[in-house]
Amino acid sequence: MKVIQIDKSELDAGLKKLESAYRLIGPVKEKDYHLFKALTPGQKPDFDYSNTRLSARSILYPQSEVMFTYSLDKNDPQYAILKEPGKDPQPKAVIGIRPCDADAYEVVRRNFDTPEYKDPYWLKNFEATTLVGLACNNPCPTCFCTSAVSGPFSDRNLDILLIDDGDHFLARLSTEKGEKLAELAGWNRPAENADDAIEKMKAAAESKMTTTVSTDNLANQSLTDLYEAEEAIWDSEAFACINCGTCTHACPTCWCFDVQDETYGKSGVRMRNWDSCMYPLFTMHASGHNPRDKKIARVRQRFMHKLKYYVDKYEQGIQCTGCGRCVRLCPVNIDIRRICNKMNSYDPETCSCAVTS
Repeated sequence: MKVIQIDKSELDAGLKKLESAYRLIGPVKEKDYHLFKALTPGQKPDFDYSNTRLSARSILYPQSEVMFTYSLDKNDPQYAILKEPGKDPQPKAVIGIRPCDADAYEVVRRNFDTPEYKDPYWLKNFEATTLVGLACNNPCPTCFCTSAVSGPFSDRNLDILLIDDGDHFLARLSTEKGEKLAELAGWNRPAENADDAIEKMKAAAESKMTTTVSTDNLANQSLTDLYEAEEAIWDSEAFACINCGTCTHACPTCWCFDVQDETYGKSGVRMRNWDSCMYPLFTMHASGHNPRDKKIARVRQRFMHKLKYYVDKYEQGIQCTGCGRCVRLCPVNIDIRRICNKMNSYDPETCSCAVTS
């Protein structure tokens, strides 16, 4: 795996060269928070951040996305025919994405790219995107990526990983896409003895992780036993929940959506919008029946899906990269780390959890 050195004074010049070939996206500060946004010509990504408030999910999977357009004019030869709108074919480069957000794409891909079904919207966006990651030298206090399916220096799903090493970046090129981007940017200076330096910084970053979760026993737990553990887990965890959906909208690995038609005059669009299993209407049937009409059922569904159903179906770890956003943003302090530890240690014989915090 090739490692190059990029002086920080050279970074901006390289990004300028990339503007003709890529639509650049990066972290930008707005008020007190950082968000991923398209960079205007000459605008620099702001690397002075721990993590963005919202994840990078919307880069590949917009919160609202037009799937088809159609005409309701009966005199139109294309009347009532669904037509896919033209998409911007320009390649994208995400500069400064954190490893946990990049690893979330792998988690989500298992839903959008299967032998039976391939989501063309997500896959086209993914294939057109080059991911330039920024390693976490100083993880957030609520991060637990090392015990999820990621890590502060994970480059498993990145094309390039940038590691801040003082007055320069060490850049590990992982894919042909990454090598192509580096070549276009003019970043080609080999880094000497970089592997040892990277490993030391990685170990230092991981040592700063102040929180972990236990997941080793989730696959062995009985699905039915966990589902029925209302007194031990779900009653207390659901008590404070206000079903605001903040956790699902901030999460990089949530993928639920609703499809709606919107019409104006004689034209219309069919679009999909992010949805949330925490909303009371999420499971409302046309008959009026709602199988998850109570708050406890919705809270249980969210965590059972991420920490049990996903584990059993894919056998690839939990549906979480440990970014900690839901922990930081929940207005009533519901904590996925606490719930994961409860589920992992649940003993149906005693109806108790060995780990409760």
